Amino acid sequence: MKDQDIDQQIYDLYDEYCHSTMDRRTFLQKASAITIAGVSGLAMAQALLPRYAEAQTISFTDERIKANYVDYPSPGGTSGEMRGYLVAPTSEGPHPAVLVIHENRGLNPYIEDVARRFAAEGFLALAPDGLAPVGGYPGNDDDGKILQKSLDQAKLKTDFLNSAMYLKNHELSSGKLGATGFCWGGGTTSYLAVNMGADLSAGAPFYGASPKSDEVASISAPLYIHAAEDDERINAMWPDFEAALKANNKQFERFVYEDTKHGFHNNSTPRYNETAAQLAWDRTLALFKENLT
Repeated sequence: MKDQDIDQQIYDLYDEYCHSTMDRRTFLQKASAITIAGVSGLAMAQALLPRYAEAQTISFTDERIKANYVDYPSPGGTSGEMRGYLVAPTSEGPHPAVLVIHENRGLNPYIEDVARRFAAEGFLALAPDGLAPVGGYPGNDDDGKILQKSLDQAKLKTDFLNSAMYLKNHELSSGKLGATGFCWGGGTTSYLAVNMGADLSAGAPFYGASPKSDEVASISAPLYIHAAEDDERINAMWPDFEAALKANNKQFERFVYEDTKHGFHNNSTPRYNETAAQLAWDRTLALFKENLT
């Protein structure tokens, strides 16, 4: 089922499911009560659930990369320890580094694939698993979402700050660091920009929550801010963020992608918009190559 075959009511319900405590069973039950033009809402809802195996673009056996899981300290975080998916180019380093930040459900296969995509382009990529201190991504987004929501959010953010510094100082890193993230990870990208100052060389948040206006003065990194056209919750935050960026003379560009919904970069669901995702990817690579290499 394609994007245009899914009614807006089901998209709205799916957005609520993704960003609340609603579980999959309730989501599907509510969708099953809806029928549009003879098409079952349940069928539309099931089509929106991620299909990670079909979405892989770079194999973990790709000859351009070497991937493994690494453990590292995280003082002040959820448990004091963290784990992440580290992917290095097989070419000789050091390499510019990119932190890849997951959505609100832990390190799922889509985010691991994004890390491999960066490594294939010559970047040392780390995708931390915010759920690692409590057992790691549980193998499905439903349980991952509930588990991530249960964590102390300040400690979770500290885990990502520590992850960023671990990557920046890694022996294979050139010391130049960029960050990108999606949904919750987009907001966390902005959090890192606020809290890392000059230690972050560039940031590319995708449809993430904006920082508070009084925090924007601390940002040093140039930002490429990727937004979906149909994303009322996130886009409502933009005017205040834009005003603060301009008032503090920050370097930024915001791109709104036509005919897209929240999550348009994630190629495991029908929300994926190939044209917009590719353009956002190309822009992100250009930002990182300009500021990290």
